[in-house]
Amino acid sequence: MARTGTAREKILDAAFALVRTKGFAATTVDELCAAAGVTKGAFFHHFDSKEAMGVAAAEHWSKVTSALFAEAPYHRHADPLERVLGYVQFRRNILRGALPEFTCLVGTLAQETHQTSRLIADACDASMSGHAATLEPDIAAAMAARGMTPADWSAASLALHTQCVLQGAFILAKAKGGPDAAIASVDHLSRYVRLLFNLPAQTKET
Repeated sequence: MARTGTAREKILDAAFALVRTKGFAATTVDELCAAAGVTKGAFFHHFDSKEAMGVAAAEHWSKVTSALFAEAPYHRHADPLERVLGYVQFRRNILRGALPEFTCLVGTLAQETHQTSRLIADACDASMSGHAATLEPDIAAAMAARGMTPADWSAASLALHTQCVLQGAFILAKAKGGPDAAIASVDHLSRYVRLLFNLPAQTKET
């Protein structure tokens, strides 16, 4: 099926699939061009280097996934804590299909490049931290609604913790070759949030 969009977008979309399948180092410029259906000249017209493409891919990932999460059904809950728990459930629900379909591009990039490309690693940090920040208002509102003023954690730290669990879940899924352990890990995250907010445990995850 032909890809739509500009040559730049086609290359970045190809990077989503190839990097999550093979890793950044193992993905060549030639493979990216072939998958995107563009010439190598087009690649270097848009990107000075493969590293520059990696930075742009992380930024494009943020844009694409932000749109997905902005439309997700968990935002419809009136209770902010239900929105937080709904977010966790939404993350669980999309742990489906082959590994490259549900694992995280920026997590994969960060694991590979944190010592070899600070530019890519910083772009990955901006993506993951920026996504975590979208959870903070709901967590803070849930805390305020319940009169919670903990000294040892904050809305920001819990938001980042959700991303730590999710990225670890992706690594487990890769190591085990499937999503089952990742799903169980996300279920534990849901239980942890419920415990923090003194909610009764659920007897069955859905």
